[in-house]
Amino acid sequence: MRALRRFTVRPVLPPALGALGRLAGNLRWSWHPPTQDVFAEVDPELWAATGHDPVALLASVGQRRLEELAADAGFRERLAAADADLTAYLGDERWFQRRARTTGTPAAIGYFSPEFGICAALPQYSGGLGILAGDHLKAASDLGVPLVGVGLLYRHGYFRQALSREGWQQESYPALDPEALPISALREADGSPATIAVAMPAGPDLLARIWVASVGRVPLLMLDTDVEGNPEDYVEVTDRLYGGTSEHRLRQELLLGVGGVRALRAHARITGHPAPEVFHTNEGHAGFLGLERIRELTAAEDGPHLDFETALEVCRASTVFTTHTPVPAGIDRFSRTLVEQYFATGGATPGVPVERVLALGAEDYEGGDAAVFNMAVMGFRLAQRANGVSRLHGHVSRGMFHGLWPGLDEGEVPIGSITNGVHAPTWVAREILELAARHGGDAAGADPAQFWAAVDRVPAKEVWAVKRQLRERLVHDARRRVAGSWEERGAARAELGWTETALDPDVLTIGFARRVPSYKRLTLMLRDPERLKRLLLHPERPVQLLVAGKAHPADDGGKRLVQELVRFADDPEVRHRIVFLPNYDIAMAQPLYAGCDVWLNNPLRPYEACGTSGMKAALNGGLNLSILDGWWDEWFDGRNGWAIPSADGVADHDRRDDLEAEAIYQLLEHEVAPRFYDVDADGVPTRWVEMLRHTWASLGPKVLATRMVRDYVEELYVPATRTARLLDGDGGNSGNGEDGRRGGAGELAAWKQRVRREWPRVRVELVETDGDPAQEPAVGDRLRVHAFVALGELSADDVEVQLVHGRSTPEGDLLDPAIDLLAPAETYEDGRRRYDGEVVLDRPGAVGYTVRVVPQHPLLASPAELGLVTLPT
Repeated sequence: MRALRRFTVRPVLPPALGALGRLAGNLRWSWHPPTQDVFAEVDPELWAATGHDPVALLASVGQRRLEELAADAGFRERLAAADADLTAYLGDERWFQRRARTTGTPAAIGYFSPEFGICAALPQYSGGLGILAGDHLKAASDLGVPLVGVGLLYRHGYFRQALSREGWQQESYPALDPEALPISALREADGSPATIAVAMPAGPDLLARIWVASVGRVPLLMLDTDVEGNPEDYVEVTDRLYGGTSEHRLRQELLLGVGGVRALRAHARITGHPAPEVFHTNEGHAGFLGLERIRELTAAEDGPHLDFETALEVCRASTVFTTHTPVPAGIDRFSRTLVEQYFATGGATPGVPVERVLALGAEDYEGGDAAVFNMAVMGFRLAQRANGVSRLHGHVSRGMFHGLWPGLDEGEVPIGSITNGVHAPTWVAREILELAARHGGDAAGADPAQFWAAVDRVPAKEVWAVKRQLRERLVHDARRRVAGSWEERGAARAELGWTETALDPDVLTIGFARRVPSYKRLTLMLRDPERLKRLLLHPERPVQLLVAGKAHPADDGGKRLVQELVRFADDPEVRHRIVFLPNYDIAMAQPLYAGCDVWLNNPLRPYEACGTSGMKAALNGGLNLSILDGWWDEWFDGRNGWAIPSADGVADHDRRDDLEAEAIYQLLEHEVAPRFYDVDADGVPTRWVEMLRHTWASLGPKVLATRMVRDYVEELYVPATRTARLLDGDGGNSGNGEDGRRGGAGELAAWKQRVRREWPRVRVELVETDGDPAQEPAVGDRLRVHAFVALGELSADDVEVQLVHGRSTPEGDLLDPAIDLLAPAETYEDGRRRYDGEVVLDRPGAVGYTVRVVPQHPLLASPAELGLVTLPT
């Protein structure tokens, strides 16, 4: 029987326990163990049964128990301490506030992402992109960075994964009640819900209300279309992550980008929070935010407005774009006809010409598809600063998107990199933090150097005892999950006695948990099943594997990989040594990262953009066994884990998989397992523990999300703020509104138009060097160069004339070239100019050089920004 109506009855907390509501209402509890202890004390069994969800706990606990706690002086004291700690955390000066005293910093940053993985109690994520976004918000909060997150509230989240009797992935979509989530509605002064609207073609406006999750100091705005007045197809816009048709996906991204900017404006108006000066687009899904900002500037209903080109420069200067995908198939591409339908006259951003919208996402470069609108391409064109998420991924991205800057060498494409990090307080096991605290470290991890120095002082026996404790906890958690999964698959409890002894807390434990696209190669470990069995069942050095991961609901190929793994793990011969854990989420991941000894990652190189799961394992004293891809390519040093050799040059995919699987087997048999089981008289594998210490020392400070967010502030947010303020015309002081923008941004837009128009007339006509051309130079000699250049109607201030020099291949290609500027030396009557310069030849061997001309303007992020370059003909 179904209920006629559903509603949530909120608990009535006694006045003495009012702080419980405040603590539950801020997601900082998800990474603050003392606050979790307070909730656990309310009702330990209920705390466990609700999955450590304070909102669910308080909605379920009986009134009598609350009254008992209100009368308990000791509990009230501990509650008051936790409440005071949260108050101090929210109000204290932190790193960003101290930095803001010395240089200009943004008043606020809008951070847009299609998913956010904050905690299991708020299931609004599917995988790495969302977890990264959640860690970005939490680290920003810890540092005091004034971020405002913007996303969507999906009523069914991603999906819950289960297995059929045959091991086939099955999806279900439990409905989420916003009133039962750790979020609150943004309300107008009269108490009514705050809403935004986005125009839809041939229909009423799409309405969305705004929910706010407090992530420490960071508000996260989440848009929800389950609003009275929306037709059913509009209600379904925020039904679930990454589902539905192409048009459904386009509507979601319109809401995220265009609606997200409008939600930010409503939030600033209602709460007084500073409006963002910088907008960060986390992957291309939110790219339409740039079009809404252009609409704000070009189609203002009151006061003067800007022309499109000027508004574009204002938007670009203050926008950061992060690309996360190393594979073209991972980029959202829509039919140009569909995009035109949604942005035509009276569409989502009225006043922004639809032909300009289409041009921003056009693949109008060699190899592009003229029929599609590419969200990543639009992201790059609407952002002055862009980055990949590891050094290798930056390189891959420069190759993928080289077509947008065809005049440049691939290495000069203006896409940088900031390597991802992970939020240590979320992912590091409490036992590890307490271990360091006992030896002088800060249990909160506020001083990373002190923390890792303290870990290094811990005796090996203590380190190993804690790792064994974490492994045992993982084993018990995995047994419970395996038994539950088998019951869901139809097994009777009487058949499941074997699960009570599955896995072993004293066996080398390897974890593998990923999404399941083909390039992550879930089943590479199964290339030789008999070889794997011998590893798992070795009489002296056994190995056990815990595997988890979800395939996209529409990816039958990924589901077949899951089924193949499950069928292998079902074999009674090995099922006590290998398990597949369905429904991988944050709640599963935390004990998994902490309890594993080795983290296995074997993607097809170079298709792993970053891959932060191995970072989380490393922080918990796990060693990585990984292909040199993503972050591991950057920070593997030969002593902090093992690199799986990659057969990059092998074109046959099956042959390549065979070679790399063989490398995994060899490493496990001859290096990993022998080191783990090589123990001293106390049962401690001393050589293994030394690798753990080196892993903590070499990786601990690098893989932190606080390091990552600091890098974003220094390398992207602050420079973007500086440029945006200069475009306002005030040099970064107060902002002069439209007149200022007309000056700085308008001048830059006009300059770009003039440079593009005149560039075909720019030529390097002649290059000369001093000295005898028949005599080979020696190390220490000076190379003096004179370049004769025609600039058309451009001035010397509009360009840089560069001497590019370095080692040369026999074919004449320059390797790792250096760049020196040539200086204007003489101007001739016909408008030509001579530029002079010199370099010292400081290395022997084959050396080459050339001269080129590139645009130059103080408001460009780099001379490569326009993609214009002229070389000698």
